[in-house]
Amino acid sequence: MTQRAGFVALIGEPNSGKSTLTNRMVGAKVSIVTHKVQTTRARIRGVALEGDAQMVLVDTPGLFRPRRRLDRAMVTAAWGGAADSDVIVLLVEAHRGVTEGVEAILEQLEQVGEGRKVALAINKIDRVEAPALLALTKKMNDSYPFAETFMVSAEKGHGCDDLRRWLADQMPEGPWLYPEDQIADLPLRMIAAEMTREKLMLRLHQELPYQLTVETESWEERPDGSARVDQVVYVIRDGHKGIVLGKKGETIKAVGKAAREELEDFLGRKIHLFLQVKVRPNWLEEAERYSQMGLDFRDGN
Repeated sequence: MTQRAGFVALIGEPNSGKSTLTNRMVGAKVSIVTHKVQTTRARIRGVALEGDAQMVLVDTPGLFRPRRRLDRAMVTAAWGGAADSDVIVLLVEAHRGVTEGVEAILEQLEQVGEGRKVALAINKIDRVEAPALLALTKKMNDSYPFAETFMVSAEKGHGCDDLRRWLADQMPEGPWLYPEDQIADLPLRMIAAEMTREKLMLRLHQELPYQLTVETESWEERPDGSARVDQVVYVIRDGHKGIVLGKKGETIKAVGKAAREELEDFLGRKIHLFLQVKVRPNWLEEAERYSQMGLDFRDGN
């Protein structure tokens, strides 16, 4: 069998289902998934296999109108992921249709999509009736020459096998880029930090989650096969620290427990997770924090 391997960029508005689709295609959770928008910060790469093909899925941050430095760095990373890929898949939410954001992405695709195949994946198809789906498909294909259109539910799995098989056929011939058992090219430290950040975002319902970040400070392997993981949650104000800690430390305790259990499930072994909360008023302007998230500080200019 001739091996194939290549990169697939998943692009779309925030919350369009890119992370869910990445996890569905890979068959394991490698990308942060919450009900909140703009949760993916770095270009998370999941590795999916289909027959003799290996697809490196680049789950880009959602494309939106950037306001802050972090926003600008995320949007630049998203378009960078698309420009570096062999195939681009644009995800559009069936029930939201052609929004202003989708129109802006289509405009940019004229340039970024040139010379590569771009597929359309209409996601969350279970939320609308067939006539609305057909109308959306026609409108989108009239707006851009998509190589193929797929109707999917990333959450439930409908249509995802067809998309994966098509993507596998589009991959260029060449040796696999990662070992067969590797599902992501993120360092474990970053995967662990993303898991904790997800639990914080699910737990905290104010604007606060976008003003915090999590870093894995140390990872110590132990002789018994377990690992000690120390993480720091950075917030920008003292008041935020109190919110993250919660009454008598209840919030951070619950977050730590949920993150530890998910990490143990992911790795299949015992993890000792320790969380600290520190105030760093200017972390959003520190180059080092961006490097930790896999973003380029200069892209935020």
